[in-house]
Amino acid sequence: MIMKEIIAHFDISPKGEYCDGVLSFKDGVITKTLEGKEEKFNTDNISEAVQYTDVGCGWLELKPKGAKDDGSENIAICRFSMTCVGEIGEFVKVLNHLFETGETLDINTSDLPVCPKCHRHYLRGMNMCMFCVKKSYVFSRAFGFFKPYVKSVVLTGLLLTVANVLSAVMPLFNSILIDDYLVPTADATPFFQSRTTGIISIAVIMACVFALSQVINIFSSRISNKIGSRFSSDLRNIVYGKIQELSLTAMSKRSAGNLITRVTNDTERVKEFFNQQGRYLIQQVIMFTVILTILFRTNVLLTVVVLIPVPIGALMMTRFRHATRVRYFKQWRINSKATSILHDIIKGIRVVKAFGNEEREIEKFANVSKKLAKVSASNEKFWAVTFPLVGNFMALGEFLVLIIGGKMVLDGTLTLGELTRFNLYLAYLYAPLRWLSMFPRRLADCTTSLVKIYEILDEEPADEKETSDITLDASKPIDFDNVTFGYKSYEPVLKNINLHIEPGEMIGLVGHSGAGKSTVINLCMRLYDPGVGKITIGGVDIKTVSPKELRDNIGVVFQETYLFSGSVFENIAYARPDASPDEVIAAAKAANAHEFITKLPDGYNTVIGENGHSLSGGERQRISIARAILKNPKILILDEATSSLDPETEIKIQEALTRLIEGRTTIAIAHRLATLRNADRLVVIEKGRVAEVGSHEELISLGGIYSNLVAAQRQTHSLH
Repeated sequence: MIMKEIIAHFDISPKGEYCDGVLSFKDGVITKTLEGKEEKFNTDNISEAVQYTDVGCGWLELKPKGAKDDGSENIAICRFSMTCVGEIGEFVKVLNHLFETGETLDINTSDLPVCPKCHRHYLRGMNMCMFCVKKSYVFSRAFGFFKPYVKSVVLTGLLLTVANVLSAVMPLFNSILIDDYLVPTADATPFFQSRTTGIISIAVIMACVFALSQVINIFSSRISNKIGSRFSSDLRNIVYGKIQELSLTAMSKRSAGNLITRVTNDTERVKEFFNQQGRYLIQQVIMFTVILTILFRTNVLLTVVVLIPVPIGALMMTRFRHATRVRYFKQWRINSKATSILHDIIKGIRVVKAFGNEEREIEKFANVSKKLAKVSASNEKFWAVTFPLVGNFMALGEFLVLIIGGKMVLDGTLTLGELTRFNLYLAYLYAPLRWLSMFPRRLADCTTSLVKIYEILDEEPADEKETSDITLDASKPIDFDNVTFGYKSYEPVLKNINLHIEPGEMIGLVGHSGAGKSTVINLCMRLYDPGVGKITIGGVDIKTVSPKELRDNIGVVFQETYLFSGSVFENIAYARPDASPDEVIAAAKAANAHEFITKLPDGYNTVIGENGHSLSGGERQRISIARAILKNPKILILDEATSSLDPETEIKIQEALTRLIEGRTTIAIAHRLATLRNADRLVVIEKGRVAEVGSHEELISLGGIYSNLVAAQRQTHSLH
């Protein structure tokens, strides 16, 4: 069989200097190429490739067959920085799979955290480079979200333009007022014979025009606010809906505060940009064109003088564009971190108070707030210098108009009213230019938020086939076929797990903390997907089944019980929203929860608050068990389902679980091994591998890991 070549890169030389090194594997030989020199390592006698990561760097070693586990006999291959960690990790995963099965996998580069164009690290939780992404792509895609509202925005822009055009009539009335009534010129032709009547009439007309412009402006703003609210709501729903679809692997890359920022702050920034700046863009373009036409008709020379500084000011703005983008991206990161810290502190306030760490948490939040304030102040300082510099330079034409126009008035080639009108119109001309000088700041802010939103929208679910029409028969056997998995590819948690579970069988997973027991059930529920191997139910790979079809057949009680903010009834019925009150009550009774629920102030309608903090740990656990019972699943997963119960309640729960388990395939985890004595088989997980399988009596007689765990627990209980 022809084996394809596997390639990875490393970047630290044996001397500790940065380098461009290449690792390749083909036909059982690893070739290390550095500075034109090759070094070969034959893998015929190698049992495992091992990757170690430390602070800022890592190294790759090969473990010979029969070598000690302490690594003293390992063969060193290369060192690398964190830039290469993901790629080397994939290289190691492929090698180890090859050593175990003889099969070659493709290197998966989807999680490698480096931009292929600029080689900068992606920031945590991102899969898009902020520095290389094209703005044309960013905004053309965003326009697709905003397209249903374009007509309404154009309407508001036109209304705003009409309001501004009415306001722009004021300088014309001022010119007439000065030249025909206040300081009449020789060729003046006033409409009113009485100067007093003329002044009063023009003032009244100006007041009416101004009032009309304000009414239209208010009408435009009301429509704009309505559009903005709808667009913001739609965009938030899109982002939130996508977050719900993300795999746990994708979710674990990001903090809760990070995701909250994207759903709330980022969508709001995008809405403000497209809604407000969209209508202002229409208004400013039309106004600039109209005013420029009026100025040319008034005096060509003065208009040309006014426009001289404009191209230079525009060039200055483009020079600040990159710096602006970097600054606002940095501010976004720190703001997201502050939100995350605030979320964690509020969510864990009971722990904070229990340990008396209020001052420490205040200091932690204060520190990140200071950083945010420092960055924000720096950005504002940047704009406090940049904006006046560009804006005032572009307004240099105003001073030239005063000099040249004043001389023209003295020479009699221009009237005082015309000069006054020209100067008043300059304010309307420079308004779009000043708005344009602020545009890079708004653009950078919106670009940052859009990229963050796209990064969520573009995240692919873990190959979940939402539209699959395959029906799963959960009453068939469950098989783990050579399953290897790591939350990071270079740190496998489970290694080559092979396990067959018969229908209706109860399997107990035991082992030391961190051995991988919870990971097994997470894979079974397809909260994560195996890196290597597959999990099947009745011979059907669960990857080919829609998540809903799979999880409709699985009931679970987690070790960390989570209850939603709402009533007791709503929390139990969460498993089956269409369940009748009688079914909910029956499930609560089976979980031994009915008695304490009826003693609550409003019984099943009692609102228990976020995560059920008003209930005891045992009460929360029993509601969680009732939720699983109500679902009536064919496959039951119990992750320390009785860990929070007192002995008396635990006995009652065990009776309920015994009835619940009957006829169902059950996978249970328990640190108190006595609760698993009735399991059909116990599977001992040690360092990510299946170490022992058998009944309680068989494993005790074996005198291995399980026997030692039981002995240790008995000794612990005897001490108490």
